Amino acid sequence: AFKAAVLIQRWYRRYVARLEMRRRCTWRIFQSIEYACEQDQIKLHNFFSYLMDHFTPSSSKERDFISRMFVSGESVKEAELEKSCDYESMEVPDSYTGPRLSFPLLPDHATALLEAFKQKQQLHARYVLNLLHETRKHLKQLPNISHVSTCYSEEVTVCGDLHGQLDDLFLIFYKNGLPSPSKTYVFNGDFVDRGKQSLEILIVLFTFLLVYPNEVHLNRGNHEDHMVNLRYGFTKEVMQKYKAHGKKILKMIQNVFCWLPLATLIDEKVLIIHGGISDTTDLDMLEKIQRHKFISVLRGKKRKESNRNVEIQEINGEDKAEASPAEQDAATSPYPQLRAAQAPSMANRLEFSRWVRQTVQEQIERCRRLVDVSESEEEELTYSSLVSMTDLDAPCWTRQEEWKQILDILWSDPMPQEGCRENTVRGGGCYFGPDVTEKILEKYHLQFLIRSHECKQEGYEFCHSRKVLTIFSASNYYEIGSNRGAYVKLGPDLVPHFVQYQANKTAHTLTMTQRQGSPAFLREAQGESAFRALREKLFAHTSALSSAFKAYDKDGTGRISLSNWATAVESVLRLGLPWRMLRPQLVRSAADGALEYQSWLDNLAMEQRSQEHIQSGLLEVIYRNRSNLETIFRIIDRDHSGLISFEEFYQTWKLFSSHMNIELTDDGISDLVRSIDFNKDGNIDFNEFLEAFRLVKQSQ
Repeated sequence: AFKAAVLIQRWYRRYVARLEMRRRCTWRIFQSIEYACEQDQIKLHNFFSYLMDHFTPSSSKERDFISRMFVSGESVKEAELEKSCDYESMEVPDSYTGPRLSFPLLPDHATALLEAFKQKQQLHARYVLNLLHETRKHLKQLPNISHVSTCYSEEVTVCGDLHGQLDDLFLIFYKNGLPSPSKTYVFNGDFVDRGKQSLEILIVLFTFLLVYPNEVHLNRGNHEDHMVNLRYGFTKEVMQKYKAHGKKILKMIQNVFCWLPLATLIDEKVLIIHGGISDTTDLDMLEKIQRHKFISVLRGKKRKESNRNVEIQEINGEDKAEASPAEQDAATSPYPQLRAAQAPSMANRLEFSRWVRQTVQEQIERCRRLVDVSESEEEELTYSSLVSMTDLDAPCWTRQEEWKQILDILWSDPMPQEGCRENTVRGGGCYFGPDVTEKILEKYHLQFLIRSHECKQEGYEFCHSRKVLTIFSASNYYEIGSNRGAYVKLGPDLVPHFVQYQANKTAHTLTMTQRQGSPAFLREAQGESAFRALREKLFAHTSALSSAFKAYDKDGTGRISLSNWATAVESVLRLGLPWRMLRPQLVRSAADGALEYQSWLDNLAMEQRSQEHIQSGLLEVIYRNRSNLETIFRIIDRDHSGLISFEEFYQTWKLFSSHMNIELTDDGISDLVRSIDFNKDGNIDFNEFLEAFRLVKQSQ
């Protein structure tokens, strides 16, 4: 009996160990593919940024169009924004049965919205725009770093990423209660993208923010960025739900996002940021940055200074050769300087005040000329903001330094090793070690950091000796049952108390064995889904894999060792996965420890061709580039109509042809766009856009 018990125990431990390894492999697959997609997004955006930085427009119309297309929202004029938010001219029909809002909002409005969204009702566009308008007005009054105290409430609840999963938000409110004067919430960014109800989450959060402005606090996440929204679904969701007014709503949301606070401090002891920190993080700088200038954090670098200097001199009608070095420095300085040497005596306060106002007004006009903005269009460059900019006692930071501060707190991740290095996995932000955390905590007298940004299987995770807490509130993020969501509650003692949950109804029906990851369940649900995604990724790189395999097949036998197979796959995909451990699920048959790689690649192609009847080589290209192509399409489709107009195509082609040194006449561009417009309706839809790439591939 004793031997039998030991045998059973040994078998059970091996079984549990295998389950844990399968769980970890599945998790690594999902996470690696997710981060690779984020890296592709940043590379794509950097490519367009490079094109813009090295493109010289031939006319002001061309410059304005390119700027509007690729830097959408960065220079939205106040008058243009007010026109977009003209909700008062919209009539709500009598047939509308959804919730109605009147301002100022009351708690009943918030609960009515919750009930309406549970019933799958949609808020009328008039109320959406009105809500965004009021939210923007409120956010503009808030500091970059919100300050919350546990003295005024029993506890503070901190929620992580929601990513458009409204059921998770409903469950949080059901378990923890609605926001109220005695229940403070901090929502730590990434409200949108990936899920199907991102807009509803925004509406609910903004409503509670206006009802309880002192109890509800919102931090900006890396997905509160219109360039990220183009790829991950939020832009598409808004246009599908509000076809007539979707463009106006998107423009307002872009501007609201840039006014979201960057961080929250609880009792001056707990710092809440979305991503993380770096060895250069400076909370003093973060407090003073003009956060609304960074509509898209992905685009931080501007044109080369040399190009910008030439443009400035052209605008001012100056000749560089005729200007003295001092005058050149003054003309090209990004910050206007007050002429302190010409200032009247401080003894005559009235005269000094008049001089300041006159000098500031001159600098405002000068800045408007530099950016080609008329007086009626500019709002943010005010008297008070310019005086603060020219405060001689205040530190002077470059836009690049400010951009890096925001990029780091929105995109960074912790790592177990010491130091701080570039986050090459995501493509943005950095990895920060325990020493960096300790340095920041000591410098600002903090106890610990709370961040989100990473999916955790249990919904939360400590690292850096429990000094960094990751909280993630979107349950079933990768697949049903893949992870729990969680939120954390902090009382006056600042001791974290966690609540975990799984919102999806299907997840509640799973047995304990299924939740822990039995082989059958992994194969049918999470595991199979993960390996299906991985096989698609492998198929998308068939050509590169074939070349890598042949490099190991020196004798041309068509066979390579399984060890070489794993090395070659990692060299191509660079996902950092344990390929030797994953091999049994990916390589079905391998005789004598060798793999016939061509037949293996053919099997991958057959799996994908069974879903789409397209030539294998062509399908490989589509699989590998579809996300990028769809993002490019949405970037060119600036008005989010789902169609690329001839004008949008024309200006984009001018940008590409400049980069590739291809001379093409206007008639040639017109012929090109007409050849892509297969149905001759005067626009290019996404299918026609993809078809053009297919034709090019076939001709090659």
